[in-house]
Amino acid sequence: MPFSVKEIQPTPNPNAAKFVLDRAISDQPVSFLSPQQGTNHPIASELFSVKGVTSVLILSDFITINKTPGANWNSITPQIKEILQKCS
Repeated sequence: MPFSVKEIQPTPNPNAAKFVLDRAISDQPVSFLSPQQGTNHPIASELFSVKGVTSVLILSDFITINKTPGANWNSITPQIKEILQKCS
């Protein structure tokens, strides 16, 4: 069943955003600080395909995405939502 993003919460870091999902995605925290670290994780590897994504934290019912300072949330956010809607 695909994930749905219920809410996007800002963080104190302007280059990070918390994507709150409609259900749990992971029981344990999993962080990927580079695309190489996310290679074997199906969702992380997809998220790293979005230009500007630099790290991914997956925990409980949310994913925190960090981006490069020059990347624009307006272009990244729809791509992240689309990836999560394909995943199960």
